[in-house]
Parts: sequence; structure tokens; C-alpha cells
Amino acid sequence: MKNKILICCYILCAIMTSCKKDVLNKTPLDSYTDQSVWNDLSLAEAFTNNLYNILPNAEHNWDNTTNRTWALSSASDEAYNKFDDYNASVMNSGTLTPDNLGNFDIWAPTYGIIQNCNIFLSKIDNVPGDAALRDRLKGEVTYLRAYAYFKLIRDYGGVPLIKQPFDLNSSFEISRSSYDECSNFISDELDKASELLKKQSSTTYGRVTTAAALALKSTVLLYAASPQWNTTNDLAKWKRASDAAKAVIDLPFQLFKGNYADLFTTKNSELIMVRLTNKKYMWSAFQGVEMFLSASGYHGWASFAPSQNLVDAFGTLDGKDITDPSSGYNPQQPYLNRDPRFYHDIVYDGRPYGKPEFFKDRYNVGSTNAAEFYEGGLDSPQGWDKWNNSVTRYTFRKYCDTTYNFNNETQTNKFWVISRLSEIYLNYAEAQFYLGNNGTAIQYLDLIRERAGIKNKLPSTLAGTNLENKIRNERQIELCLEGHRYYDVRRWKIASITENKPLMGVIITKNGNASKNYNYTQVQTRVFKPQHYLLPIPKSEINRTKLNQNPGY
Repeated sequence: MKNKILICCYILCAIMTSCKKDVLNKTPLDSYTDQSVWNDLSLAEAFTNNLYNILPNAEHNWDNTTNRTWALSSASDEAYNKFDDYNASVMNSGTLTPDNLGNFDIWAPTYGIIQNCNIFLSKIDNVPGDAALRDRLKGEVTYLRAYAYFKLIRDYGGVPLIKQPFDLNSSFEISRSSYDECSNFISDELDKASELLKKQSSTTYGRVTTAAALALKSTVLLYAASPQWNTTNDLAKWKRASDAAKAVIDLPFQLFKGNYADLFTTKNSELIMVRLTNKKYMWSAFQGVEMFLSASGYHGWASFAPSQNLVDAFGTLDGKDITDPSSGYNPQQPYLNRDPRFYHDIVYDGRPYGKPEFFKDRYNVGSTNAAEFYEGGLDSPQGWDKWNNSVTRYTFRKYCDTTYNFNNETQTNKFWVISRLSEIYLNYAEAQFYLGNNGTAIQYLDLIRERAGIKNKLPSTLAGTNLENKIRNERQIELCLEGHRYYDVRRWKIASITENKPLMGVIITKNGNASKNYNYTQVQTRVFKPQHYLLPIPKSEINRTKLNQNPGY
């Protein structure tokens, strides 16, 4: 019998929700009445813009539970968060309970946005004005509600599907749907959004489009077909995932062939859906990507630092894994001849970050060779800014604009990638593999690797576990720091392996002859228990509803 859940008062959010900022920078709605909003299409559009806050963005929002963009990396084997934002240490230590989710829990704020989406969808058809604009807004909100539900089921499994707005006279007892029921609902809603938006430009930057809806559908169906939820390996689920990915591939998007680092800092042909951020609307300079990702020598915080685990996932220039004896990899010369994406994504010992002249005057770090004045280097624990040194001895370069002048600005306009074409290629390759079409899977992996600059194609004979591992490795590299790894290892049911390993870094020491020694060392003990494949439903919700908890909690 389905569990019952009480959707409590927290989802009865005020219709005129106001925020510090919204994705499209419209006036907050707290000065308008309910009646005026639903009689003015421009106000209904402002209401819609506010709902974009369900999407993750590139800001460091300091324990804001609706945006765990960076925290997802540090709650997986991808990164280390030095300052334990979002309570990721609870996840990583194996001590997670329904009482201590803290800032990692998204249950209440997500249902709050769903309630506002439901209000909008119940009102919009009666708002006078241009029918095409009504359809566009309705399509956007349909997508945003679907995205909200996808966030919930990734974390908690099946959840209550609430399709109508609640008021004080409503019955709040709602059945908890299964994962498949939720996934099918989300997929159907994205089809509706796609139809409503089909007259809009497929490349409308920062707004939901038909392409965005189809791309999210591809990811939703990939998750539903994966081992976590497809325990019998039902090939029909993989076929749906494959078809959804191919529908996006057939749209007019192209892999970005320019400098790989620019893919994440400039508008380009690969981006399907992004969440925009305008520095004008940030409440703090410390929200800027460069501030909290950059190396301490550049006055960054190295807050979310790449792990050695991630660094080791990058292969060599000729496409071989570093564990392959024929790869030529030398752990005492670890940064030679690596996958070109490594140099674009990771700042490592000896890797220039930006333009030193932009930093010299602002932070008084001396000459461009300032590192030579510090034992261990400028970014080391003995360096210029000891408090912010990277514990793993790496920092992320991905998403960072290393060209702008820190003397004039503390941050830049930024976007967060929601969907891009290479992710869809990876979705398609994975689905094709499970359907037995190894050649097609290899073809799409090679397209991504060729764009990255890897010299050799994959062997056409690659199959079975070896090909499966290559698909997973390619996804780990290509999509690092984009919020995928945390969920990928769970849907593949391999988190009990990847998340039970120590998180590693490297200690580098200089020798008198100018050579260096690389000592690979444990940074953090990680513990993953079987119940951690899902988050626990918050204790407060359990107490109100007597809902059965997720297994193991």
C-alpha cells in the first residue's frame, strides 16, 4: 500500500515570493496583489522568472539548500571542500541520518517551488494577453516543475506527485508515487513543455526552450534505465533513453571546437540550457566563481579542490588509462602527456593560472616568480595565503575566467551548464551500449575524445565491462565539476566502491637538485553505507506524516 504523506504548510508559500535576485533580473513580485498578477501577462512573466530559482547556478550561495552546485562535487570522489559548506562532511563520514541532513536537504524548498509552479499553471490560461507569450510561459513553468521533481527523485526516490495548488481547504494527504511513476510523469511533462515551446528559438540563451526540455528528458530517462532503478535491465527503458538522446542529437547543436576552457565561460554552439548569473545581482563578492575556486596564490580560496582520485581519472594524450603499463605514465612526472582536458580543467603544480600582472598590485605578492620566495611554493601551506591553500594541492580551472583583471573586478558574469551536447552524446553512448550496439557507443565516445584532442580512437573491439568502464570514465572526465558524478555513481550502483575509498591528494617536495618528489596522501576518510544511495526523508516530515523512511534510516 502506498505511503501517505502530509504536504505541510511550508509549501503554502506566499504567491508573491520575493528573492534577492532572479535569473532574468526582473522586479520582485512582493508589491503586487494576487489579482493584479493574474490579470497582467507581464506580471505573470515576472512570476515565471522567479521560478527559475529552482535551477542551479554558478554562484557559491553559502548553504542555500536550493543550490548545491559545488557541494555535489565535494560529496563525491571528485573534490574536497575545505570549509565544509552544505554539511558535505556528514555525507562523506557515513554519519548521515534523518536528523542531520542540514543544508544538504532540498525537500521543503523544492516543494515550495512546486506549489508556486502549480499556482501559475492553474491561473495562466485565464490571463488576458498574447496567446504565444502565454504558451511560452506555460512551457517554461512546465519544464521548471519537471526539473523540481527530477531533483527530488534523484535524492529521495519516489515522492508525492502534487499537480494542483493547495489552499487551506485542501486535503493534504497525498500518496507517495513510485520512482517509475514519477519519472514517467516528468517525461510526459517535458513533452508538453517541448510542444508549448516549439515556436520559440531553439537557442534562446538562458531561457527554457524545446531543446532544453528534450535534453532534460534524455537525462531523466537515462536515470530511469540505470541499474539503481532498472534492476531487471529492462531493454525497453534503455530504448526510451536512447530515443530521447537521439532526438536532441538531431537538433541544430554542435560540439564546440574552440578552446575547451572557453566552453564554460563563453556562449557557444554546444550549450543547450544554461542558468545565467549577473554579477550586478550578487549580494557578495565572495559568490564569484574565481574567488572560491582559484588558487590561494591568486587570492582565491581553493574552497572546492579537485581530488587526486579525479586527477587519476584523466588518461594520457594517446587515450590510454594511466593504469595501462603501456601508457608511459610516471607518478613522479605525473603531469606530462595527459588528456588535454586535464590542462583546461585542473591547476596543478607548475600550471600557470592567469595573468600575474593582474594580481601583483592588488595583492602585493611580489614578482611573477613570487612562488620562489616561499618554501613549498606560493600556493602551499607555507605560502603567501596559508589559510586558503588547497589541501589536495590542486585547484579547478574549469568555469574560471583567468583573463579578466582582478584589480578592477572581483567577479564576472557567469552561467551554469544545465544541458550541453556532449552530455547528450554520453547519454546516447551509454544507452546504445546497453542495447548491444557497441559500435555506435564507441562512435559517440570518439567524437567527444577527438574534440578534446586525444590522438587515438578507441579500439573497435572494445566491449563488455571494458567498454562500460570506458563510458563511465569518459563521463567522469568530460562532465567533472558539473554536478553529475554524485548521481552517476549512485545510479550505476557503484558508489559503495567509489565513495568508500579515501579521498586523496598529493604532497610535493623540492629537492636540492631542482627535482621534485610526489607523495600521494590521504586527505579525507570516506565512508559510504548502503542506505546512502538515497537521502533520508527529513525527520520533521516523518514526524508529521508517519511516512515510512527510505531503507536503512
